[in-house]
Amino acid sequence: MGFQQTFKALSDPTRREILQLLQNGSLAAGDIAAKFQVSGATISHHLSVLRDAGLILDEKRGKYIYYELNMSVVDEIIGWFGLLRGGKHEKE
Repeated sequence: MGFQQTFKALSDPTRREILQLLQNGSLAAGDIAAKFQVSGATISHHLSVLRDAGLILDEKRGKYIYYELNMSVVDEIIGWFGLLRGGKHEKE
């Protein structure tokens, strides 16, 4: 994971809100877009940035694309922040 790309993705409040929506499980792109007062194309762009940063995963089911949090990347970020706070981190 590239931290620069991840932090760039996290720098936008809309993208952070999308991540919060996904904390309860996967959602279709249309369901995500319905929560915002911006165009579907704008939400699509935000989803692409989050996906490219590895923060979300997408899966096509029928004619819909569903998005969910990529918990392995979220866990890696949390672990890195733990190091900053002086937490223990196991080296592989």
